Amino acid sequence: MIFTDKTIFGISGLSNVLFILLFSMVLMQSCAHVNQADEVPGLKEVFSEYFPMGVSIGQNTLKDSMDVKMILKHFNSITSENYMKWEFIHPQPEIYDFAAADSFVEFGEKNNMHMVGHVLVWHSQTPEWVFKDETGNLVSSEVLLERMKEHIFTVVGRYKGKIRSWDVVNEAIDDNGEIRKNIWYEILGEEYVKKAFEFAREADPNAELIYNDYSIPTPFKRDAIVKLIETIQSDGIDVDAVGMQAHYQLDYPLKEDLDACIQAFADLGVKIAITELDINVLPNPEAQIGADVRISYEFQEKYNPYVTGLPDSVQLQLAEKYRECFDVFIKHKDNISRVTIWGIQDGQSWKNHWPIPGRTNYPLLFDRNYQPKPAYFSVIGSVKKEQK
Repeated sequence: MIFTDKTIFGISGLSNVLFILLFSMVLMQSCAHVNQADEVPGLKEVFSEYFPMGVSIGQNTLKDSMDVKMILKHFNSITSENYMKWEFIHPQPEIYDFAAADSFVEFGEKNNMHMVGHVLVWHSQTPEWVFKDETGNLVSSEVLLERMKEHIFTVVGRYKGKIRSWDVVNEAIDDNGEIRKNIWYEILGEEYVKKAFEFAREADPNAELIYNDYSIPTPFKRDAIVKLIETIQSDGIDVDAVGMQAHYQLDYPLKEDLDACIQAFADLGVKIAITELDINVLPNPEAQIGADVRISYEFQEKYNPYVTGLPDSVQLQLAEKYRECFDVFIKHKDNISRVTIWGIQDGQSWKNHWPIPGRTNYPLLFDRNYQPKPAYFSVIGSVKKEQK
């Protein structure tokens, strides 16, 4: 099926997104016997003149034939969701487990994909042994720096020239805009961020090195990360891109804040990677716009209202928010290195389990049956509109 400008935008008196919603629903009903996943255009083709379209690869993704089919159709960039986090790839001092990471890289090479290694230095999912000696006490700064260097040189060095982008440091700025007082900071101070980028650059001089964080469109957090990047750059250390973890809400971020955020980093001379895009549609106990994995609430039915399906009205809101985001991404296409969706279909999303486990969420472009949602049509509609 081919979607022309006239197809998507030919109805006057309705908003673009409302028409896309109605059109996609009619299509679903009238073509129930057709697998829409086979009929719609691939995202990587739709955005071929703008930026690569990426997706995260989970622990069992490459074992599922439908997942692989969707990846090959829609995406030309892949990110290792867990394969390369320290607890998986380097679980004990003298032990590295490269099996899953090697499979990820083999798949990416075979299919000529841009690969992203995620993540080298983070306060979460890092084994306790990294920070402690054999008696259980915190190690010295010299010991921790050596462990960091050895880890980065080993992991980045193994995939030098294959993995083109690395999330070097993850979430060093706290929700209050201050440097996060994590265990890396406790032992090494703010210097740990600089050293991680320094070691990564030595390990692979040609890789794209990324600082990755969430809630960056929030002005005070954006400003704190701008200052952090400026400080690193002033020491002659490269930060090639800022990874904006786009874990968004139906009402966050404001379009103008997203626009200003991307421009602020472009003004620094660094690229912007949209690294973990999903949009939560469920209510939470508190205003929750971040992605702090330490946060968890007990399950309550009132926070899980859409078990049997997402209402049309919320489908419309989701489609509108995706359109709004992609309008901004397209505006800044010259400064955006890629856009990565954090999961293939709704059932795989971490948003089903965070910040409340056991919920039914709908944050992605494809539903649990791999069928395109109104949000998908809204996203490709952003390109159609820009080309008019």
